Amino acid sequence: MSEESGGRISSSGMDRKIEKKKWSPKRIAFVVGGVAIIALFVYSFIFMDDRSTLNVDRDKLTVSIVQERLFQDFIRVTGTVQPIQTIYLDAIEGGVVEEIYRESGALVEKEDTILTLSNSDLRLRVLQQSSAIYDQINQTRNSRLNIEQNTLSLKERLANAENKLEIAKSKYDRQKKLMAKDLVAEQEFLETKENYGYQKKRYNLIYKSFKQDSLQSSQQLQQIDHSLDRMWRSLQAVQNILERLIVTAPISGQLSTIELNPGQSISSGERIGQIDILDNYKVRVGIDEFYLSRITTGLRGTFEFNGDTHELKITKVYPVVENGQFKVDMEFIGEAPEGLTRGQTVRIRLEVSDSDEALLVERGGFYQNTGGNWIYLITENGERAEKQEIQIGRQNPKYLEILSGLEPGDKVIISGYGTFGDNEVLNLE
Repeated sequence: MSEESGGRISSSGMDRKIEKKKWSPKRIAFVVGGVAIIALFVYSFIFMDDRSTLNVDRDKLTVSIVQERLFQDFIRVTGTVQPIQTIYLDAIEGGVVEEIYRESGALVEKEDTILTLSNSDLRLRVLQQSSAIYDQINQTRNSRLNIEQNTLSLKERLANAENKLEIAKSKYDRQKKLMAKDLVAEQEFLETKENYGYQKKRYNLIYKSFKQDSLQSSQQLQQIDHSLDRMWRSLQAVQNILERLIVTAPISGQLSTIELNPGQSISSGERIGQIDILDNYKVRVGIDEFYLSRITTGLRGTFEFNGDTHELKITKVYPVVENGQFKVDMEFIGEAPEGLTRGQTVRIRLEVSDSDEALLVERGGFYQNTGGNWIYLITENGERAEKQEIQIGRQNPKYLEILSGLEPGDKVIISGYGTFGDNEVLNLE
């Protein structure tokens, strides 16, 4: 037997072809290994969870159950107790403190003198202005006197003309009768008649002038009277300027002033104190500007004092925002509690809407980490917690309203997420 390079074997003078095996153990192992790798890749791609995970101790977590319940939208705010009304004392005129009659902290009655100021320049100006007004008053009075004298003179002329007219008429009437009997000369009668006509025309002219002058004089006298009235009022106002140097209490209450000493200079318009009405109190509250559009007069709030709950309502809103807050005034519904003092701080639960049904989750530390955009939702078997996007609506210091992303009965982690990093899944151990 001989072996040839062509792979043929000679036996008994005849050749036959030997076929190679197609599925050798090595090839089978190679194919099986490839299929296994591909299957593993497909399984990993489709079925395996490649999200980042973190093992956490479930005993260190705070878990809450999402549930539907009544939601009261309220906020916690801090207020300062203030008198129900405060009247400020400002120096209308500047000057030097002359004498102090009431000290800060004293109870004063309306119109009590608090202090007096002296101002020599102001006194001199008042005297000069008063003198000038007196001069105007005298001049106006002289004008009135001249008008009245002119009217009197016209009345005298009219009376004289009327008298002469009556004499001329009487003489004319007598001679007219005599003339009819030819008992008087014609020339004398004509002279009497002409004189009567003259006196009549003269009277009519003086009467017409008197009427026109009377109308004009009446208007002038009215204007003069109005001018005199204004002058007297101006004089009174000028003289009252000196009374502004006397500071009196506009209402009854408790006086609070700046530190005042005799000889101290006070500027015009300077605030020197205030008077507080202590019959009742109000609470001045600062609220975050976020709530400005939702706060209106009439909203109510409560606070605890000496073991009792007391109710207030908003009576005034100050919309000016300063340092991220705006102010409101709240007054007590009923009597203010005994023992409350000015300047005391109270914590108020302020309601900003009516109660209604809503899907709620307890507020927790997670809100500071996620801004309410997502939360860790615990799976049904309780072994893991996964990131879940949510949308929140209204909120109060205790609850957040869930608009989407969660269902009633869901369990969620509400404690802080500061140690969880960016992990999307938590393994609960």
